[in-house]
Amino acid sequence: MAKRTFSTLEAFLIFLLVIMTVITVALLTLLFVTSGTIENHKDSGNHWFSTTLGSTTTQPPPITQTPNFPSFRNFSGYYIGVGRADCTGQVSDINLMGYGKNGQNARGLLTRLFSRAFILADPDGSNRMAFVSVELCMISQRLRLEVLKRLESKYGSLYRRDNVILSAIHTHSGPAGFFQYTLYILASEGFSNRTFQYIVSGIMKSIDIAHTNLKPGKIFINKGNVANVQINRSPSSYLLNPQSERARYSSNTDKEMLVLKLVDLNGEDLGLISWFAIHPVSMNNSNHFVNSDNMGYAAYLFEQEKNKGYLPGQGPFVAGFASSNLGDVSPNILGPHCVNTGESCDNDKSTCPNGGPSMCMASGPGQDMFESTHIIGRIIYQKAKLYASASQEVTGPVLAAHQWVNMTDVSVQLNATHTVKTCKPALGYSFAAGTIDGVSGLNITQGTTEGDPFWDTLRDQLLGKPSEEIVECQKPKPILLHSGELTIPHPWQPDIVDVQIVTVGSLAIAAIPGELTTMSGRRFREAIKKEFALYGMKDMTVVIAGLSNVYTHYITTYEEYQAQRYEAASTIYGPHTLSAYIQLFRDLAKAIATDTVANMSSGPEPPFFKNLIASLIPNIADRAPIGKHFGDVLQPAKPEYRVGEVVEVIFVGANPKNSAENQTHQTFLTVEKYEDSVADWQIMYNDASWETRFYWHKGILGLSNATIYWHIPDTAYPGIYRIRYFGHNRKQELLKPAVILAFEGISSPFEVVTT
Repeated sequence: MAKRTFSTLEAFLIFLLVIMTVITVALLTLLFVTSGTIENHKDSGNHWFSTTLGSTTTQPPPITQTPNFPSFRNFSGYYIGVGRADCTGQVSDINLMGYGKNGQNARGLLTRLFSRAFILADPDGSNRMAFVSVELCMISQRLRLEVLKRLESKYGSLYRRDNVILSAIHTHSGPAGFFQYTLYILASEGFSNRTFQYIVSGIMKSIDIAHTNLKPGKIFINKGNVANVQINRSPSSYLLNPQSERARYSSNTDKEMLVLKLVDLNGEDLGLISWFAIHPVSMNNSNHFVNSDNMGYAAYLFEQEKNKGYLPGQGPFVAGFASSNLGDVSPNILGPHCVNTGESCDNDKSTCPNGGPSMCMASGPGQDMFESTHIIGRIIYQKAKLYASASQEVTGPVLAAHQWVNMTDVSVQLNATHTVKTCKPALGYSFAAGTIDGVSGLNITQGTTEGDPFWDTLRDQLLGKPSEEIVECQKPKPILLHSGELTIPHPWQPDIVDVQIVTVGSLAIAAIPGELTTMSGRRFREAIKKEFALYGMKDMTVVIAGLSNVYTHYITTYEEYQAQRYEAASTIYGPHTLSAYIQLFRDLAKAIATDTVANMSSGPEPPFFKNLIASLIPNIADRAPIGKHFGDVLQPAKPEYRVGEVVEVIFVGANPKNSAENQTHQTFLTVEKYEDSVADWQIMYNDASWETRFYWHKGILGLSNATIYWHIPDTAYPGIYRIRYFGHNRKQELLKPAVILAFEGISSPFEVVTT
């Protein structure tokens, strides 16, 4: 055998892995924070708005008993409530979640992240459901359990595990740190209670607003195909599915968008929910701005259109652009090319002749990732306008079924004579290769079906050897990480998983705890639709709500699993995962159709771990340079700008994560225009606006700068403008607890001209 050689990067990663392992073992007992002692992070288009931001009213204490609800009466339709709230969390000193790229940490904000809640209730109030679309990479089990706990505390049994769906849009540009399973905590570089609490509060607030806004209304449904925004990023795997099955479809991606139109009884618009299969990875792994990517941008555009006269993130109309079976679907429609030569690398290994797999990357239609996000998001938004022509009314009761299932031990009846089982979680070698949307940099290719003696030995020495049982069960996957057999300090991946269906009339929403590939989604929808029909619920429309309730990576077909590209290597419960989910969800569908949900077992309750590894990034006091104060201008604006130019102002800054501790913090910036008619400054844009960017540059010893950019749109009115910066600095005095202090900075006025 030829001698094994390593690239400089691989050698460095090996060294880093060993060092990190030693540090982890040595410090595990020192890095725990109990849930009871985690620090409580309290206060420690053109339109214009008053510049008085004001403090938000203090939230009332939790309701400890079932509150009074709207007086229900008989009418044709549903009670409908919509709500939206900020759930951004930290925008600094935290990893971005999704690509798993070392060093891709948050350094600012492009757009805020929002939780959007939609509550639908029967006219008599007997049943209801809450669908919450959250602009995160995924929903962690810890998030869901905490939200359910708070809902029970506030609303009693009104909102429960069976009728509440939390679904993430899957942006890869949101903060990490809100998980409880060890693998995800390590990827996050620790648990961030600050971000966890911020996200939970945002989800709860969106549900509270939707609950308060319940009013009689109607629901209409529409469907349409979206063109020129997707490619299948594992086409060779897709081709392994039976030809007879593939022949039934015109494309190797699902192009259909499903839209729900929510209106009151007078026909006034309330909100929109759409489901569409696309990865929000137009922003690539070189990005450091927190943002909601292409699907979030589509929601932004739709809400801006409907909420005339409101800033982004404000206004009564709520548009949720939710995820579906996006597992193998990329928005980078120019396809994979070798970045060093320009030649195509659309092959089953996604590798280049020169440079290997790390050179094979797909790109979007724009000149850069910002423009690609803009283009893809705008096309999705434009297609969602089929909302306006939605005329098929949804009628019928709201029903729900839910179970917790041990996904490591599901027996699947494939046919009359053949039974198979799922496996304990494991990740294959190709998981470490990454995808054409974000390569890992390691010299590991997609489609790897054999292990490497070096990596196997290193794994065995550090983490122990995978059991024969898991190796056999996961075949043909070569196991890189036997996560289901690792339990220190807590299990590395979940065993207990939510399966859930909520029906609203003829619409069935299946909450999938992972990423179904295109063909997996097609098989799943068809099977669930048939099960409903078998027991009397004909012509059901089954929609997949992806990334819901808990994250369990990918779900490929059995045939795709054999190729062991990234999606298959990340199908953690083994080759029969899809069959297991279909079986479990068919049981839910049958229970709903036969009115036997009450007879179903709730299943084994998932854990809620009380001790988690804390972030290694310390909280340090902020400092301003000698002779300066927080918020002072270091680089002023120019006196004059033209439409299309970029205003750039640099301020003496402080760590933005301090602001995530302050629940009254609304924005890091405003762009304001002086209005002669009121003799005052009026807010035109905030940090949720697509035209603004907030960048934080971390210095040493608590010093930092904040740069605010305003890309002046061609719709901007001429006039006198200024930029304001809002921040919080951490002050630490000897032997005293740290305090968080608010400050602001204001640029000099500048003029915007149109010619």
